[in-house]
Amino acid sequence: MKFGVSTFVTDEGLQPARLARAVEERGLDSLFVAEHTHIPVSEQPPDPSGDLPARDYYRTLDPFVALAAAAVVTERIVLGTGISLVVQRDPITLAKEAASLDHLSGGRFQLGVGAGWNRQEMRNHGTDPRRRMALMRERMLAVKEIWTSEQAEFHGEFVDFGPVFSWPKPVQRPHLPILVGGNGPTVIDRVLEYGDGWAPNLVGTPQDLLAQVAELRRRAAERGRGPVPVTLIGAPLDERDLATLAEGGIEHFAFFRDAGATETDALLFLDRLAALAEKFRG
Repeated sequence: MKFGVSTFVTDEGLQPARLARAVEERGLDSLFVAEHTHIPVSEQPPDPSGDLPARDYYRTLDPFVALAAAAVVTERIVLGTGISLVVQRDPITLAKEAASLDHLSGGRFQLGVGAGWNRQEMRNHGTDPRRRMALMRERMLAVKEIWTSEQAEFHGEFVDFGPVFSWPKPVQRPHLPILVGGNGPTVIDRVLEYGDGWAPNLVGTPQDLLAQVAELRRRAAERGRGPVPVTLIGAPLDERDLATLAEGGIEHFAFFRDAGATETDALLFLDRLAALAEKFRG
């Protein structure tokens, strides 16, 4: 089992280099950071819970910049986006950013991707929310083509470019892992088409999630693939639930850390998380 942290990294809270060092010093395995470019003032209510957006949403740092800062002060932990909003990013630039981060980290980066939930945020980027899943599909297929081809080209409905050179290529082969986020009814289709892993949230009960994990494994086997790794973003701290999820095949748990916590509280949370990890590993 792997234990890590999922968080918003903002201009107000614990900064990414300090946070990443603290995660690694405690023997934890990973740091995943979220992304929002902005929160539209006009959208009411913009948060899926029905509340106004947390301050963290609109103060979050760019995830690739934050993780680059984390990469240069750590040696071991996995660094990931949890998740990057692909429908708000140019695919050629995204391929370069992700490969650059994999290069700087020595092959420790994992690209968690998703389409997002804030429709007005998407519209401000020129994205039609109704087509976001089809757009994400083409952008990720194009990114993979850039990573794996010396002269990459892609021709689709939303992404269209002729042969290009683009370096660096990812350190990891054949390319760095793509973790497809989401819990919707078609997420397994996306994982199997262009993903290397699944990064769900815990929606419903652990048993609900494990039923999807079992379906993912079954469908992957039908395609001749081995078990697809699952990284749970926002894992529960309840030991019984964790044990249930681990027995059901989830290998990597990223626990949500409050970005607005003081440094003292943030470090205490990491201490508690390290003790929990040690208990399960022991």
